[in-house]
Amino acid sequence: MKIATSELVCVERLTEKFGFLFEKELIEEMCHHGQPKKFDKETELMDIGQVVTHMPLILTGSVKVLTEDEEGRELLLYYLELGDTCAVTLNCCSRRAKSTIRAIAEPFTEVLFVPVELMEQWMVKYESWRNFVLESYNMRLNEMLEAIDNLAFNNMEERLSKYLSDKAMIMKSKEINITHLQISRDLNSSRVVISRLMKKLERDEQLIQHRNRIELTGLAPF
Repeated sequence: MKIATSELVCVERLTEKFGFLFEKELIEEMCHHGQPKKFDKETELMDIGQVVTHMPLILTGSVKVLTEDEEGRELLLYYLELGDTCAVTLNCCSRRAKSTIRAIAEPFTEVLFVPVELMEQWMVKYESWRNFVLESYNMRLNEMLEAIDNLAFNNMEERLSKYLSDKAMIMKSKEINITHLQISRDLNSSRVVISRLMKKLERDEQLIQHRNRIELTGLAPF
């Protein structure tokens, strides 16, 4: 395959990030057919009801994936980081269906979008891609089951603690720029409840609250 100059840069970058995971030929195809895009913090990558035409591969940053109930209340399912893709999107790709999730960039994020029509071809052509897709399904399924267990069996304080710990790990920082309203939306709760629990966690010396910023002292997995 003849590679243009712009694609060479892409190939070098993807080889550095994913050379251990994908064959050189597959990386070259990704760069030839893929569409790299950049998203600022809190920018929507995909919305519920949108027809899925491309599969996202995270290059930098992270993306939170949410679903929505019949009343329009959001529920956080999982996060996507470097090298991740979305299992729900993969499923929609295979059925040419509409998206059932909403994906939002957390920090500044770069994504490579791969046309869905190439997925089945690569499943047959490249063993590494087949393994990647199957492993992605497995990881995202486990994360969704964990989210369901967390919702069903943990009280709101436990859910909030896990949410903050997970976000700190994703952001790789003990300081999180976020408001109580944003947290309440992700956890499908009310701002009043979240504010009350945040004060309790602060009294328990698990965190320190600042204006639109939280400093974790006892929750972050560092």
